[in-house]
Amino acid sequence: MLKQISLGRYYPGRSMLHRLDPRAKILLSFFYMVVIFLVQKPLPMLLLGLLTLVLMLLSQVPMRHIIGSLKPILFILIFAFVINLLTIKGDELVTIGPVTISEQGLETAVRMAVRLMLLIISTTLFLTLTTTPILVADAIEHLLNPLRRIGFPAHEMAMMMSIALRFVPTLLEETEKIMKAQSSRGADYDTGGLIAKARGLVSVLIPLFVSAFKRAEELAIAMEARCYRGGEGRTRLKVMRYTPMDIVFACLLVVCCTAILLVQYL
Repeated sequence: MLKQISLGRYYPGRSMLHRLDPRAKILLSFFYMVVIFLVQKPLPMLLLGLLTLVLMLLSQVPMRHIIGSLKPILFILIFAFVINLLTIKGDELVTIGPVTISEQGLETAVRMAVRLMLLIISTTLFLTLTTTPILVADAIEHLLNPLRRIGFPAHEMAMMMSIALRFVPTLLEETEKIMKAQSSRGADYDTGGLIAKARGLVSVLIPLFVSAFKRAEELAIAMEARCYRGGEGRTRLKVMRYTPMDIVFACLLVVCCTAILLVQYL
């Protein structure tokens, strides 16, 4: 199950999204997030979902990898849906004992769930699935470079974010190996109540933390052995440059999102 989680995984390809400049993808992902939060009505939300579907097709990434990015937040989706469904008052729709579900509560719950799904899918498409962690780090460093004038450590911040992002799939694979090893020794993670399952996870968390610290130490030694001293004077194999395709794609996306927002206020 853990292998199906796509968070932090890069899918190689030569699609349009893969070939966009990573700096443009980061800026567009932030713009797309703002649009997702501004959309409120059903029709604009549907149009935004169709636009996201077009982006999924343009990425040429298999659907299972894109849907896999939703699995880490499945609990949050369900929790947000239930909380909005039960707490928002309005015109009564269904009453089951002491629980009353209103039309406004159902509408808000669906809108919140769809908004979270679009948010995760769009950011995953723009960043992790179509951009390598190295390019993400370089793009973040370029975008934060103006803050160096006030002493902000742009390179170090970008490096930390890149390493954290890269370690997500590594730790997921390590968790699966530990769970299989503990299961072969008689550990049971499927039966029992919530407390029993929580106790069973202790046998996973302790070796996982030990492995994470060991990997961090090995990474630090490897970087030091390669004379890593920060971003001063560091060169890059691939120099990032904006291309006409970046400008055209950005303009089209901005126009489509602006049209969707205009539909909301008509």
